[in-house]
Amino acid sequence: MSAASTVTAVIKSSPQLARMSLSLSWMYLTLGRRVGKTRKAFEEQLMRQGMSKEDAKRLSACFEELKDDLTGVLKQGIRLGGN
Repeated sequence: MSAASTVTAVIKSSPQLARMSLSLSWMYLTLGRRVGKTRKAFEEQLMRQGMSKEDAKRLSACFEELKDDLTGVLKQGIRLGGN
């Protein structure tokens, strides 16, 4: 593959790459808010069923852990993909 065809391929794919980068950035930025809303709704449902607030918070902590694990995997993939 020549240098000119490589440059042409990169230029042609740049709009898709930009769109994908923006989508991934938006998902990353809104993930924390979405997890917080989900966690709060889960806690409210548990408390409506008669569970104590402390126990509901303890059970809903798994959402935060999952978010942290997911973002850690994504960040590690980005770092390793850059090599």
